[in-house]
Amino acid sequence: MRQLEYFMALCEELHFTKTAEKLRIGQPTLSYQIKALEDELGVRLFNRLGKKITITEAGEILLKHCKIVFTNLKFATEQIEDLRKVKKGKLAIGALSGDLSLIASKVLLEFHAEYPHVQIQFFSIDDPVEKLKHNEIDLALTFMPRPDECFIQIPLYEDDFYLVARTDLAWSERDEIEFCEIQNIPLILNPIGHCFRELFVDGCLSAGFVLHPIIESTDTKAILDLVEDGVGASIISGTLFSLENTAGLKAIKITNPAIIKEVSIVHHKQKYIGTAAKGFIEILVNFINENKALEDSYKETQLSQA
Repeated sequence: MRQLEYFMALCEELHFTKTAEKLRIGQPTLSYQIKALEDELGVRLFNRLGKKITITEAGEILLKHCKIVFTNLKFATEQIEDLRKVKKGKLAIGALSGDLSLIASKVLLEFHAEYPHVQIQFFSIDDPVEKLKHNEIDLALTFMPRPDECFIQIPLYEDDFYLVARTDLAWSERDEIEFCEIQNIPLILNPIGHCFRELFVDGCLSAGFVLHPIIESTDTKAILDLVEDGVGASIISGTLFSLENTAGLKAIKITNPAIIKEVSIVHHKQKYIGTAAKGFIEILVNFINENKALEDSYKETQLSQA
């Protein structure tokens, strides 16, 4: 293991003196260990060109497998540590601001009751995937617009988005509205930078128009309050509407095309997911299944009334 550690460090620096200093060992010791590793494998791992060195093809193969070995060793250590202190530790969760943030906050109540000794950090943010990339959070609840091989994505459900307006306004007489008609309606939306807003803007550009909302806000409750006051309409998910629906609002189905986004819980491929994180995912899935049943019931009621 020590030889492999020295080998990986040398692959990073490609310089014996700098690598020895980084490892806090003598250069002769480093040279001896690398030579011993090469002798054991029967191949050269580095081309030595004076003071400069380069990795050979055999060295590239060994480096690839070394990364796997040390990653697995790290996972094993983390799993053993997690087993030692079950239901303890820290969990950092990021959720897309809006309905997903609201869902996560509701789930956290049940999670805290089951895991009272886990320290929780919760972030309601416009782009939780960015925090995930920088290892600032353990889990992200968000829309994933495109696959990314750095992450493991657990699909939860697909969410339809609706135009939501006050029941006594002209648009509310309709059960459906075409996507292109949205440009003629005063809208209150999340600001640019919010994950859904970015996706929605792309859809508008594909349809041949640029969107100009009358009000932008990061506060979902404030948006719905303004809609209920008749200031304008908004576009929200079916999940959020089922959670926050009041008698004064109506959800109008958007068609041609419909707006449907996949909601996922995402974590980094190189990060071990422990007992607490798995527990949160399980509670989240159960909550969503129960809530989707309520949403389906609402849709059936709407159809029967129509």
